[in-house]
Amino acid sequence: MISPLPTGPLSGYPTEQSGSWPRHEWPGDSCSPEVQAIFDEAFNDPALSETRAALLIHRGQLLAEHYAGSLPSFVDAPREVGAEVPLLSWSMAKSVLALLVAQLVDDGLLALEDPLEVPEWGSDDPRRSITLNHALEMRDGLAFAEEYTDDGVSDVIEMLFGAGASDVAAYAASRPLAHQPGEVFNYSSGTSNLIARQVGLRLGGEAAVRAALTDRIFAPLAITSADPGFDDAGTFMASSYLHATARDFARLGLMLCRGGRAQGQQIVPEAWVDRWRTPCSEDPEGYLYSAHFWAFGDEWGTFYLAGFEGQSITICPPLDLVIVRLGTTPAERNEHLFEWRQRLIAQVAAELPS
Repeated sequence: MISPLPTGPLSGYPTEQSGSWPRHEWPGDSCSPEVQAIFDEAFNDPALSETRAALLIHRGQLLAEHYAGSLPSFVDAPREVGAEVPLLSWSMAKSVLALLVAQLVDDGLLALEDPLEVPEWGSDDPRRSITLNHALEMRDGLAFAEEYTDDGVSDVIEMLFGAGASDVAAYAASRPLAHQPGEVFNYSSGTSNLIARQVGLRLGGEAAVRAALTDRIFAPLAITSADPGFDDAGTFMASSYLHATARDFARLGLMLCRGGRAQGQQIVPEAWVDRWRTPCSEDPEGYLYSAHFWAFGDEWGTFYLAGFEGQSITICPPLDLVIVRLGTTPAERNEHLFEWRQRLIAQVAAELPS
C-alpha cells in the first residue's frame, strides 16, 4: 500500500444532535458580512467563471445559498436553476462509488487486496495483478488518457460518448498496462467504471446496485433527487453520472463531515472517512488525492469530492463546515476555485471563538 504524503494528525468529528438532520427543510441562519462577501464571489468574480449553485453549511445550518443561470436543452426551453433542479455530478460520482465500496468491504463482500474482477483478462494477463486498492488510489497502471479534448487521443471521451458508451467497463478493460500496478498515479475515469462493474458483479447487477445506492446511502440521508446513470451493460457509470439537487449533494457532505454518520446510523465506517481525508498521491498540478476523494492536506484534514468543470463538495470536519459549488469552470481556472474555497474556510475559522 502506498504511504500517505505528510499531513498533520486528523481532528475528530462533530457530534450529530438528535433530530437535527435536514430531512425536508434545511434549518438556516445568517453568516458574517465577511463570509458572505467571499461566498458571493462564486457568482460575481469572472475568474470563477459560471457558478450555478453554491451552499455554505456550518454546524448543520444553511448559512448561504444561491442559484444562477439555466440548463440548456435541445428539445425544451432552458430550465432555470433552483433548489429543486438536479445538477450533474460529473466525477463527484466516483466518491459516491467509494462510499458503496467502503460498505461492501466492511460487509466482507469486497477485499482491498483482491485482484479486480475483469473477465476480459486471461489468467496469465499481467493486468491480473491490479488490486481493488490500486484502482481506488488510481495506481492501477492502465494506459488511460483523461483529457476532455477532441483531438483523437481522449480515452474518457471515447468511453463516455464514443465506441465505449454502451459498455464503459469493457472499454476500460481494453486498455493496456503502461506501468507496473501500484507505482504511478494516473487519474482515470475508466478505472472507476471497472470498480463499479465489480461492485455490480458482487451485488448481482444493475437493479441490486440501484437498490444499494438508494437503501444504504441516499434514503438514510433523506436524499430524494439522486439519479445515478447506468450504461446498456448495466454498469453504474460512476466515473461521471449522478444527478442530484445541490441540497442533496450537501447532505452527502454533511454525513461525511460527521464522520460517516447520519440520523443515528453509521453510513460508512469512520476509518474510511479518515482515509479519504489523508492524501496518498499528488497529481501533476499539485492537487492531493486519496482513495476516490481529494484532500487539501491542511491542518484541518479538509477533503472534497470533485468533478469536471469545478463541481465540488468540500468538507472540513473540525470546523463542522460543508461547501457545495456546482457550475461550469474551465480546467485552467481550477486554481481560482480552490483558492476561493480555502478563503471561505479560513474566514469561518477566523471567526470562531478562540
